[in-house]
Amino acid sequence: MASLPPSPFDRDRRNRRTMIGMAGVGLAMLGLGFASVPLYRIFCQRTGYGGTTQRAAAGVQVAEAVGHRMSIRFDSNVAPGMPWKFYPERSTQTVTVGARTMAIFIAKNMSDKPVTGSASFNVTPLQAGAYFTKIQCFCFTQQTLKPGEQVRMPVIYYVDPKILTDADNKDTQEITLSYTFYPVEQDKKPS
Repeated sequence: MASLPPSPFDRDRRNRRTMIGMAGVGLAMLGLGFASVPLYRIFCQRTGYGGTTQRAAAGVQVAEAVGHRMSIRFDSNVAPGMPWKFYPERSTQTVTVGARTMAIFIAKNMSDKPVTGSASFNVTPLQAGAYFTKIQCFCFTQQTLKPGEQVRMPVIYYVDPKILTDADNKDTQEITLSYTFYPVEQDKKPS
């Protein structure tokens, strides 16, 4: 017995099903495209990937790893065209792992107009980012400085004692916290 060719009804139904499936795949890819940036940010914050530091609430309590000290080095930069001087008060600190510590950065607007800046940051070695935790930081908000204004900006942080048991960080003796300030364009009012 010979098989019959598919009827136009069966072919239309298969084509419609394929078209619906392809539209679903297209919508899923579009949704993933929009979700990729926030998902990547969450991934970096959870894992410390790319030197992304962790963030903790002010009331968090961490046990100090007495006898375990580490050097923290501070690096500061301004983007080209940013009319600020920006530098750490001290270029290094030796800290006890797990101890809450504060570093101070100084910024001065060298221009004759108000300038708003935003800081980006990272930690090296990159794998140490998962253990470098900031409690308070000027990098969480935009900073506006008046002409000639100078400010002291604190960073309160600790190095999580779990770094001592991480095989990837067993040789880490120094962590560098680096900031770069970028100008933020303010909304211009219509004239």
